[in-house]
Amino acid sequence: MRSLMRRLARRFRSAPDFLARRGELAAHWLRGDGLEIGALHAPVPLPPGARARYVDRLPVEQLRAHYPELAARPLVSVDVIDDGERLASIPDASQDFVVACHFLEHAQDPIGVIATQLRVLKPGSALFLAVPDRRRTFDRRRPPTSWEHAVRDHRDGPAASYEEHLREWAELVCGFTGAAAEACAAQVRDTGYSIHFPAWDPTELAEFLARATALVGGARVAACEDAGDEVLAVIERP
Repeated sequence: MRSLMRRLARRFRSAPDFLARRGELAAHWLRGDGLEIGALHAPVPLPPGARARYVDRLPVEQLRAHYPELAARPLVSVDVIDDGERLASIPDASQDFVVACHFLEHAQDPIGVIATQLRVLKPGSALFLAVPDRRRTFDRRRPPTSWEHAVRDHRDGPAASYEEHLREWAELVCGFTGAAAEACAAQVRDTGYSIHFPAWDPTELAEFLARATALVGGARVAACEDAGDEVLAVIERP
């Protein structure tokens, strides 16, 4: 599994300027004091006057063990240990911005994640997202995640979809079949490795975000653009 994930990581984010475009969009939207969730080795470049605290579910030493494919990369210091899908330690309407790059695709309930991240934003602030384009990454063989699937996981809880996601990952991302696919799924299950759950291209993500913000209320999609291997989006809370 570890050698496989190193190979997949090398095929991902191949464009050398992905941080530059993130920085350009961040310069337009991000001000004040906010959070970046799951930054790992690639924090978004912030404009002058913007300050971020870095949130992750594990301290740096445990993140290195969990992501051996990042062994050679420097990781940001983690300021807040919290589940980025729930942000239980962060008060409502307390942040000037939230950044979550390559985080939403790891969420089993992406609608719930959008609701949580909007909850902690002040009025007039922005949620900045980067999500991989499934066509240009190791997700390219996977089907898009339908709105109906996302709603079911939000309404009923994602447990019923978990095994389906593991099989899809083992077969369509890792390329295994039969017993090898079962072994791969079991390893992900046993280690809790953070795989991709939903998968979208730019048009599919834009539709998901429009529907999700309408469902949870109180926000609008202000930007959603194709940026090579990833899609960059900004959701503004009025």
